[in-house]
Amino acid sequence: MTGARLTVRGQVQGVGFRPTVWRLARDMGLSGDVRNTSEGVVIRLWGEGLAGFPDRLHAALPALARIEELRVEALDGEPPTGFEIVASDSGGAMRASVTPDAATCPDCIAEIRDPFQHRYRYPFTNCTNCGPRFSIVTAAPYDRAKTTMAPFDLCETCAAEYRDPADRRFHAQPVACGRCGPQIWIEKLGPGAVNHEAFSMFDDIDATGGMILNGHIVAIRGLGGVHLACDATNADAVAELRRRKGRKGKAFALMARDLGVVREFCEVSELEARTLSGPEAPIVLLKALPNALPEAIAPGLDRLGVMLPYTPFYHLILRRIGRPVVMTSGNPSGQPQCTGNQETRDRLASIADFACLHDRDIANRIDDSVVRVDLGRVRVLRRARGYAPAGLPLPPGFSRPAQVLAMGSELKNTFCLVKDGAAILSQHIGDLEDAATHADAARNLALYTRLFDHAPDLIAVDLHPQYLSTQAGRALAGARPVVAVQHHHAHIAACLAENLRPLDAPAVLGIALDGSGYGSDGTVWGGEFLVCDYRRFARVGCFKPVALPGGAAAVREPWRNAYAHLMAQMGWAEFAMNFSDLAIFRRMSDLPRATLDAMIASGTNSPISTSCGRLFDAAAAIAGLAWDKQDYEGEAAMRLEAVIDAAAMTEPEDLAYPFAIPLIGGKGMPYIEPLGAWRAMLGDLVLGTPPGVIAARFHRGLARAIVRMAERLVEDTAIDTVALSGGVFQNATLFALVHRGLEDLGLTVLSHARTPANDGGLALGQAIVALAVSQPEEAPCALESRAGSSRSRTPAESSPPSR
Repeated sequence: MTGARLTVRGQVQGVGFRPTVWRLARDMGLSGDVRNTSEGVVIRLWGEGLAGFPDRLHAALPALARIEELRVEALDGEPPTGFEIVASDSGGAMRASVTPDAATCPDCIAEIRDPFQHRYRYPFTNCTNCGPRFSIVTAAPYDRAKTTMAPFDLCETCAAEYRDPADRRFHAQPVACGRCGPQIWIEKLGPGAVNHEAFSMFDDIDATGGMILNGHIVAIRGLGGVHLACDATNADAVAELRRRKGRKGKAFALMARDLGVVREFCEVSELEARTLSGPEAPIVLLKALPNALPEAIAPGLDRLGVMLPYTPFYHLILRRIGRPVVMTSGNPSGQPQCTGNQETRDRLASIADFACLHDRDIANRIDDSVVRVDLGRVRVLRRARGYAPAGLPLPPGFSRPAQVLAMGSELKNTFCLVKDGAAILSQHIGDLEDAATHADAARNLALYTRLFDHAPDLIAVDLHPQYLSTQAGRALAGARPVVAVQHHHAHIAACLAENLRPLDAPAVLGIALDGSGYGSDGTVWGGEFLVCDYRRFARVGCFKPVALPGGAAAVREPWRNAYAHLMAQMGWAEFAMNFSDLAIFRRMSDLPRATLDAMIASGTNSPISTSCGRLFDAAAAIAGLAWDKQDYEGEAAMRLEAVIDAAAMTEPEDLAYPFAIPLIGGKGMPYIEPLGAWRAMLGDLVLGTPPGVIAARFHRGLARAIVRMAERLVEDTAIDTVALSGGVFQNATLFALVHRGLEDLGLTVLSHARTPANDGGLALGQAIVALAVSQPEEAPCALESRAGSSRSRTPAESSPPSR
């Protein structure tokens, strides 16, 4: 009898896939077996009706499973009797994916609440449909022996469930119960720690919630790291957490028991509710209700980051807390999140009063993901728990079986592996300027290399030679080729790749707006219009080039950008003549203007930049919303968006601030000139116009200018598609205005959803560009490149990869 061998790749290990195959094969009367292997799940089948098995399998997939490839081959030989699940085979090259962690499923939640169930109130309850995956795995394929559950021997009850293919815990690798699994306890941090053995685990769970309600700060060792928790309605506790953590202004994330509690302090749409309750269980940015919580939760912002409990532990802690709880990362501000027990005692003793710990090791640190719903789609802003390290399919046309490693950016670092037709984007790692984060990135890269058996043929890096990620990539490369990818080209390429635009599709107009990126001409870019495909790009428009007085200091201090922008075209004489009665004039009069002017004139520590991010900083400073120093990246722009008066968004079009589009030097490429907007904004300040109206007029005017620039650039061309990328497009107001404006022109608009528009998605773009330039080109596009150095060869010059 001829049988079939099915090789299934995708998210198919540790998600109940093999039991599903077992049940389906038995229902269809088929014989054979199924096993995990390094290349995926392999199914051998014999019997009548064999041809219908793939369709039935797709229809019966478990909740967490995802098939990316299903290959069928004929199989000769004697069919076995019956169908069985056989031991994993870890030999051969690793081609399987690693499953992200998943929030507790409804069945497990019901069990921990039912006093007649074996796992009543057990904080590590899980099954094949939920629980830890990536956070506990140490090697592949995914089996218990290769996770941090290996030290915990199964009791008789758990072992029986684990061996029963009909049970939802069949081969659930983290399966355990109160008799055989991990335990939790609570300690007082610092001198006089409490002996946790004196209390039961259940007492400690209740005590944790009680301490939060009593105003204490508690460190809680969770799934992928430690959280710091306190009562979000207790203004004193929130302020004390800020003081101890050293987090002056950046918003705190919140966790609430259920959607009913969330709706007491936030607006929640149907899609937002589904996202909060889904298996990824990310932090969702929700519109805050006025005066529902202390201002110190998210100073100056109109949205709150909220998540629901995603482990049994959190469900049990919050079950008696009918109010939101701050649940922020367990670390001193700017450092990686703690993961270990002793590390928590050592690093958080000065922040938390108590620590709730457990004895299941966290193999892989992974932060909470952050998403927002914009234009009817869930858009990932930080890709981590619940999403990483799930693979992303490559667009059509990428046929070369090369393995690529892309090192990502310096800020919001992620890296990306390309292998076997998929891109594996790492979880959010953080800013590499911090030494501990830099070390964590290296550790994660080593882990991914093992998990995915990855040996890169070429390495992609950012064009900026001083990026720590670039330097690390070149050091790793050895004799292998290195492809240096321009920052904004990588942004647009990531957007194209996520949207599966084919390799040899026509060029698009890419609009990349962010804080900064190293340009091919050696200047700082950040407001770019690029005609590009995966292999090359041409810079065809930009924002106005303006100095950054103080260099990196201008990124932190909005007043520097306000001064530079006003002086770039208006000059002090016009400013003084027309606006000397304003508070901003008095502030600027107190600045060391002679020094600033000399720096700008000579270019001393004042690089020229087309940054859209710095334009927002200038606007926020002029509007009086942010002046001295930003406490976190993007704060000024976020405050400017947060104050928008909704009514002003429907004002007559002529009240939006005017931006012109002249040519550089009168004959170069077009750029967006903000002089008219600054005059109008200052005029509104003279009239006492509220900040919310000023913010609305600025956003509407800028969006209109971006759309007009795009219309001008695609006119009389064959371009019918625009791709939007870069961190500025995380501004929901600007994004929606630009997106709708471009669609009104009849253009197709591509944007991010599964990957971040910010630098967290940059590694995907680097990887896809490197892979594209390494492949033969069937029909080269006639695309003039106006960027690129004559001394080095980059994708912008349509050259082969070089070091």
